[in-house]
Amino acid sequence: MAAMVHEPFTHEDVLLEGFLALNVPEGFRAELIEGEIIVTPPPDGDHEDYISLLVSQVIRKSRVDMQFSGNKGLKLEKGDGRPEDHAIPDGTFAPTSLRLFRGADSWMPGDGVAMVLEVTPFKRRHDPELELRAYARSGIPLYLLIDRDDASVTLFSEPGKEDYRQHTTVPFGKSVPLPHPFGFDLETAEFL
Repeated sequence: MAAMVHEPFTHEDVLLEGFLALNVPEGFRAELIEGEIIVTPPPDGDHEDYISLLVSQVIRKSRVDMQFSGNKGLKLEKGDGRPEDHAIPDGTFAPTSLRLFRGADSWMPGDGVAMVLEVTPFKRRHDPELELRAYARSGIPLYLLIDRDDASVTLFSEPGKEDYRQHTTVPFGKSVPLPHPFGFDLETAEFL
């Protein structure tokens, strides 16, 4: 009988398998970004209010009909020597015509995603730069960050290898122009 030769597990393999096997409490979410496992507790009501206000504007005003998914798992490009990033943005937008979410696995690729949305908690538990690099590396065209601590909104665009080449930050109360496929000015006065 021939002996089977098994390739040794790499640190990357063990980390990814351990992450995928996690069983977090209901309402919590676990992400694997740049080799770090990040567990986030359920959001507070204000966090959800910001998301609701933003989604309402996007659905009403976008030039292209958009679908929204809250807390959709995205498999993103990996960095050097690390497993694929697994991020769960607070919101993911895609053109309705793509039907991107229909039949998608729990962790779907970011292809076709038009914009991801993150709302910071009041007490940050991790570096938001990790997610920024992961989204840029994967070519997500737009990343919208609502920063509750700074009372500001930042739109990152033109993804590069490890960062976005453009960003615009405005304080709550000012508008942020969302480019195609959205094509409207996002009003932030309601965030005050």
